[in-house]
Amino acid sequence: MKRIATLFLVSLFTGAITLGTYKLFFEKENHSWAQAQAEVPFLTTSSTPVSARGAGINEVDFTQAAEKTVNAVVHVKNLTISKGPSSLADFFYGFERQQTPQVGAGSGVIISPDGYIVTNNHVIANSSQLQVKLNNNKIYDAKIIGADPDTDIALLKVETDGPLPYLAFGDSDNAKIGEWVLAVGNPFNLTSTVTAGIVSAKARALSPTNSQSFIQTDAAVNPGNSGGALVNTNGDLIGINTAITSQTGSYVGYAFAVPSNIAKKVVEDIMEFGNVQKGLLGVSAANVNSPQAIEQGIDQLNGVYVANVEEGSGAHEAGLEPGDVIKKVDDMTIHRFAELTGYLSSKRPGDVVTVTVQRKGEELSKRVTLKKQQSLILPVTGFTVKNISKEDKKKFGISQGVKIIGVPERFGGNDLQGKVIIEVNGKPIGDIDQAKEAFGKMNRFERSTFTMINQKGEKERMIL
Repeated sequence: MKRIATLFLVSLFTGAITLGTYKLFFEKENHSWAQAQAEVPFLTTSSTPVSARGAGINEVDFTQAAEKTVNAVVHVKNLTISKGPSSLADFFYGFERQQTPQVGAGSGVIISPDGYIVTNNHVIANSSQLQVKLNNNKIYDAKIIGADPDTDIALLKVETDGPLPYLAFGDSDNAKIGEWVLAVGNPFNLTSTVTAGIVSAKARALSPTNSQSFIQTDAAVNPGNSGGALVNTNGDLIGINTAITSQTGSYVGYAFAVPSNIAKKVVEDIMEFGNVQKGLLGVSAANVNSPQAIEQGIDQLNGVYVANVEEGSGAHEAGLEPGDVIKKVDDMTIHRFAELTGYLSSKRPGDVVTVTVQRKGEELSKRVTLKKQQSLILPVTGFTVKNISKEDKKKFGISQGVKIIGVPERFGGNDLQGKVIIEVNGKPIGDIDQAKEAFGKMNRFERSTFTMINQKGEKERMIL
């Protein structure tokens, strides 16, 4: 036992001597030092190559569409002469009123190489002189070919020595929500300004009383952009920038453009007929926000609820009835009234459309021939009038005129309904279009008269 213990101690001691000798004489020092990490700068410079397509980050290329568009968009200057208020000296001594020139500005789009330009009606309204400035700084005098206040579209013409750059009309019906678009114009007199956004909505109506259909976009549009171009990434004109909605009067995220299909139709009508030819279906839609509509569940319908069908209209002749729900016109699916009016705004009297309606759970298709407007509300007075029928001509013994079918409450004391207006300020009235023009020229500060025929065939004159 003692021998075993002695051998163990000797072995342990020998091993310790051997290990110590190795560490002391044979093992070399091998020190490793941690290298200090280089300090990262606060600001860095990217070495990612730049390209028109966003280096793969953004696959949309705006450059070609922008270059094409800025050369076809012009700066429109509107010079108006306003007369200041007259004084007592002006009245007694016959002094002329002081004339004050005012300059307004907007944008326009060249749509043909020979100098036709489309813009907004409110850009050129009441103008005494119009000038357009091209992107190359050339300035031309412009004349008004025609305008349509209802759609806020006007057509101008400039005379040049050579062809101008222009934009082709695109098909606004094919524009899709979420599609990239560019707005090009002259906001705040900053010429050739390009902003980008997407189509936020289509067939947008701006008020319950105005059923005009607009393209809504979030591209920045400000005062001065009116009349400018809304184009897709191909550079095709899909809208005329017209309005913004803002509490400040400047851009806050939403802008509205007249669809190109409507603008194109208005321009073609002005060039061919001198005025806009409106093809009407002849139906009126229910006010979906009224308590009665909400009670009946009409406000939740996907389509247009027909509240009334105008007698003698294309819809009446085709067999549409009150209570029908319009679901489709041609290949266009209809969800709301603005979509219906927007599509029909590109049509003319005589055009035939296929209207698909839902009636008592059954789906029916009707071929409807659009007709001219049969009735309208006159400016100033608010009278609702319609073209006289063959029976009216025979009954009243007249060949032309417009029949009063609606009178505002302020004329309640006058028995006007049913009478026929034949003259305004001594000029004969043939139809509702002439009546609208004549009443639109009335000035509330000047006396105006119109002549009517009553149910007895007697002439009456009313002074406003």
